[in-house]
Amino acid sequence: MFDARERLPRPDISAVVRVRILTTADFPPFNFADQTGRLSGFNVDLAREICAELKLEAKCQIQALPFDELEKALESGAGEAVMAGVAVTPDLRKRFLFSRPYLGIPARFARNRSAATINGDTAAALGGNSVGVVKGTAHQAMLKAFFPDLAATPFDSYEAMLDALKSGKVKAVFADGLRLPFWVAGEASQNCCALFDGPYLSQKYLGEGLSVMIRKGDPVLVAAFDQALAELSRNGRLQDIYLRYFPNGLY
Repeated sequence: MFDARERLPRPDISAVVRVRILTTADFPPFNFADQTGRLSGFNVDLAREICAELKLEAKCQIQALPFDELEKALESGAGEAVMAGVAVTPDLRKRFLFSRPYLGIPARFARNRSAATINGDTAAALGGNSVGVVKGTAHQAMLKAFFPDLAATPFDSYEAMLDALKSGKVKAVFADGLRLPFWVAGEASQNCCALFDGPYLSQKYLGEGLSVMIRKGDPVLVAAFDQALAELSRNGRLQDIYLRYFPNGLY
């Protein structure tokens, strides 16, 4: 998500009194409470690394709130930033500032390992095979736009689609690249399937990716987060956190 050759200047943040980063505690592996009750997750660990990179540890606080209270809390001044997987929309851009994206959530194919009719390792090899997709989702629209020649089979639910893939009723599926790798590598799949081709990113269909949402009128903090994220990407810490929570990879 960052160009290693780019060097972003660090703004003067000496006047920053505190940085309260708001998140949730019910969206693993991004934000959750571990067995001891401590906030954990990809976003939480990344928030701590950002604070350390900016040398603001003593001024940083990470607080969990219900998801539907985050926007109001940020607008009312109960926090300075939100890291909770909030999807960037034109309406939110009018009310808040956003950092650069730090993680894109792709779409992925998965194939049934026993599908002998799939000959090749690109999406073109799926021609003539049924490809499952969840009805009414961005992935269905994206599949139609990106791969108009593939024979899409819509399902009413994600679970029904995966059951059909596992049983061989469909030879492949096209779905959320966040959930699909966990299922493929987990016990529920019984090693029936494998990720295939991709990943596929699309701002039009899948959004801009994960960003830090920051209260309006605080561009210095936006610049500070951007600089910290770029440095964490360059020195490998962002990748370390990514692999800690996504050992099977999104990409």
